[in-house]
Parts: sequence; C-alpha cells; structure tokens
Amino acid sequence: MLIPVNRISDAFNIDSLSITMICLVSFIGIVVSFFSTKYMKGDSLYRNFFRNLLILLLSVSLMTISDNLLLFLGSWSCCNWILSQLMIHKSTWEAAKASGKIALQNFILGSSCIMLAFFLLYLQTGSLSIQHILHSLNDSWIKISTLILLLIAAMTQSAIWPFHRWLISSLNSPTPVSAIMHAGIINGGGFLLARFAPLYLSSPKILNIIFILGFISAILGSLWKLMQHDIKRMLACSTMGQMGFMIAQCGLGLFSSALAHLCWHGMFKAYLFLASGGAAQEKRVDLGYPLTLISFLLSLVCGALGTYVFAIINKKDWIPSDTTLIVVGIVFIACSQMALTVLRGSRFRRLPLAMGLALITSGLYAANVYLFDILLSPLELMQPQKLNALHVSGLVVLTSAWLFILFVKRSGNKPKLPDWFLRFYIKALNSSQPHPSTITTHRKSYDYV
Repeated sequence: MLIPVNRISDAFNIDSLSITMICLVSFIGIVVSFFSTKYMKGDSLYRNFFRNLLILLLSVSLMTISDNLLLFLGSWSCCNWILSQLMIHKSTWEAAKASGKIALQNFILGSSCIMLAFFLLYLQTGSLSIQHILHSLNDSWIKISTLILLLIAAMTQSAIWPFHRWLISSLNSPTPVSAIMHAGIINGGGFLLARFAPLYLSSPKILNIIFILGFISAILGSLWKLMQHDIKRMLACSTMGQMGFMIAQCGLGLFSSALAHLCWHGMFKAYLFLASGGAAQEKRVDLGYPLTLISFLLSLVCGALGTYVFAIINKKDWIPSDTTLIVVGIVFIACSQMALTVLRGSRFRRLPLAMGLALITSGLYAANVYLFDILLSPLELMQPQKLNALHVSGLVVLTSAWLFILFVKRSGNKPKLPDWFLRFYIKALNSSQPHPSTITTHRKSYDYV
C-alpha cells in the first residue's frame, strides 16, 4: 500500500498551495540566477552571492511545505536574514548597509509576532501541527490575538502601510536581489494569511481590518508611484500598491484570487526589475488628454463588456451581491482605462480594437482566477463575504480617485490648486521617500568594488 505524499513526515504538508508557491519561487529563482551570472560577473563576492541566493530559495521552499510551527518559524526567519544580507551585499557601502539594517529590524518585528502567535497556538491546542491547529482551534481571545499577530507579521513582510519604509529604502540592492525580493519574498505575507485562511474566514471583523489596511496601502502605493521620477522607486511604490491590493482581496475572503494576483504580479515585477536598465529607451504612449466625453463613454462600454466576460467565466452574477463586486469594479476600471489608451482621439475608428482588447484582458484575468479557484478548491480559500458599507465605500473611493486622475490631474487646464491640496501633495511626496541614511548623496560615497 502506497503511503500518501503528505504523510511522509509529520513536519511537512504538501498541498496545492505549497506546490503553487514552490513553482513560482523556483521559476523566478532560475530566471534571476541566469540573469545574475552575467550581471554579477567580476564582483568580488560572486560566489557568496550565489550561495546566499541558493539558501534563500531553499528556505522559502521549506517554509511553504512546513506543517510544524517551529520549522515554519525557522525557515521564515532564515529567509529574511539571508534577504537582508543580500540587500547589503557590500557592507563597505554605507547606504546599502543601512538598507539591510532597516529591513532586518522590520523582519525581526515580524518574526517576533509569529513566534508569539505560535506560542499562543501551542498553549491553546498543545500541538505543533499547523493543519491540526486549523481544524481544532476554538473561538477565544487567544484566537483573536493570534490572528492579529499573524496579520502584523504579514504586513511587515509585504510592506503594508505603516510597515512600508523598508521596501522603499531597499533600492540599493543589486538588481537581481530586487527582482527576487519584489517578485517572491515580499509575497510571504499573502502566503502566511492564506496558510491560516480557515481561521481568518471564521472572523469577519478581522477580515474587515485586513481589507482596510490593504486598501490604504493600495491607494498610497498607487498615489506615490505617480510622484516618483526614479524607475526603481516607482517600481517599489508599485509593489507596495499591488501588495495592498493582494491583502485587500484576502480581507474580502477571496484568498484564491489574491494568490492568483500574487503569482502573476511576481513574474511581471521580476521582469520589470530585470529590464529596468532599458526603461529610459522605452517609447511612451500619448494618451491624448484632455479626454473627450465620447471617448470616455465608449471606454465605459468596453469596461462593462469586460466585467460581463469576467462574470461568465467565473460563473458569477454580472453585479454580484457579495465582495466579488469589488473585484468586478476593478476589472471595470482596468478595462475602461485600457480602452481609453486605445481610443485616444480616434473615437469610433478604434472601438472594435478597444473592445477586443478589453474582452481578451478580462477573459485572461477571469480564466486565471477561475484556474486558481479550481486548483486550490480542496482548501476552500474562495469564500466571498457579505457586502457592507465598508466595502462599498472602498469601491467609491477607488472609482473617485480614477476619475480625478482622468479629468483633473491630466486635463488640459491648469487650475490654481488650493493650499490644502499643495500641502497634502508635499506631505505625500515626503512620505514616499526612502530613509535618509539609505540615500547616496555623493558619488564618492558609492563604494562598490
């Protein structure tokens, strides 16, 4: 009689979630390793870099299959320690050294929260098995405290506001390190929440807190990205915004959707960092602002068609009555924005192309979400919550921000802005800057031999 794979050892649990994460990390790790063979060529710490990179990938893989609390904590801590060392790489460069220290302090806070949470779980259940704990933990103050501690740890790992400063200050890292960090390691927060999803799904109030924190990070990251002039800083703010969106989906009870977002964002962000050296030569598309009313209305039609395709593929109502409505709203905005880019000033001439692209984009995204829902169905991670005023308010704020950017920020007119808006802009710009100690102010301070 064959022994099931997931019972080879009590310390491990191999399920669809762990397999998905291992495939993602392995693929990105292989791509980054090949890129690094030439990028790091001639570096005096060439072998040290690849040794640390291998340990990092192994520790992440070990964490994803861990079913033992101690093993999970050890691999999580090892992963973050090695990442901080890769961020520093050359300790003689003071700015890079400061970046690694700031990140390590953040990671120590997260590991401490996990350690305390696991200690409480062990006291309550008397077991070190994560799977046993997920199915035996009763509602109590220990459960609530544990979920909050694990949420804080996830926030520190995924650079969710207000634990975002380490990510924005990490730009001194070698490009391969930035790629593996933004594409894989920072996703650890989403994985942590997904691993303990059964506990969170039974606590709607904490899910609301997760949604609020993720939504704030998504808005701030997207706003700060528009203010940057440095490509890597733009990517860092973009990652913060995307991680916020991922965490917000967890707060909606859509863990499968969040994991789908996690995987595809990881691969896309790895590409952006590895190709960031050629960003200055890229051609930009003229969006043809200010917008015309007809172009805008036609783009809304394309957005509506996109949401219809999304609903059909995922077998949902076109206008769902649960938290899936938030994702449908984001699909509508994304498809409408894409249509605007295609339509520009041509109106009806490019309408078929705009509609086709909107349908293809929404169809691919919907198929991706549906695939992950099927893949992770044994874990029951897709449990939309009931809509409440908080969810609707978030969708209204998101839509208002999109319309503001379209019709005010990018309009042809340059109205005199009120003082409160200017003060808000300056405060937001200052908040998006890295820690002063991580900035190289003079070329002689750049010691990278």
